[in-house]
Amino acid sequence: MPRPRVRVFLDTSALFAGIWSEEGAARAILKLGEMGVIRILISPQVLAEIEAVVRRKAPHLLSPMALLLDAAHVEVTPHPSPDARQQAARLVTHPGDVLVLAAALDAQPDYFVTLDNAHFLSNTLLADALPFPLGTPGDFLSWWRAIIQGAGGEER
Repeated sequence: MPRPRVRVFLDTSALFAGIWSEEGAARAILKLGEMGVIRILISPQVLAEIEAVVRRKAPHLLSPMALLLDAAHVEVTPHPSPDARQQAARLVTHPGDVLVLAAALDAQPDYFVTLDNAHFLSNTLLADALPFPLGTPGDFLSWWRAIIQGAGGEER
C-alpha cells in the first residue's frame, strides 16, 4: 500500500523564492507539488503576504504566481487556532511569523520550509519545540530524498 504523500508547509520566503526563480530548490518543491508527489501547504497569512510581496517587488509575476500555485496544487490551511497562536508566540516574536508558525503547528506538516534566517532558521528554540523538521528548500529536498531512498523508492 502506498504511503501518504509528504506534506510540506512553505512560508512566504520559500514560496517567493519558488515564484521568483525558475531554478533552485524552492522551484523544485513547486514542481514536486505539480507532479502530485508531495502536498504543499501554506497559511492564509502566507497567501496574503505573498500577494503583497509580489505586487511590491515583482508585479509582472502576479499572473505566473497564480498559475504556479494552481499547478502545484497548493493548499491553504485554516486560520490557526488560539492554542497554536499561544504556542507559536512563545517561540517567535514577529507577529506575522506567529500566525504562520501557528498555522503550521495546526496543520502538522512533515516539514516546514523557510529561507527566513532571522526569525526561523537561527531560532534555537524551534529545534526542540517543533513536532516537525524545519529547514531551507535544499534541506527539505535532501530530507525527502533520504525518505525516498529509505523506503525503497516509495514516498513516505
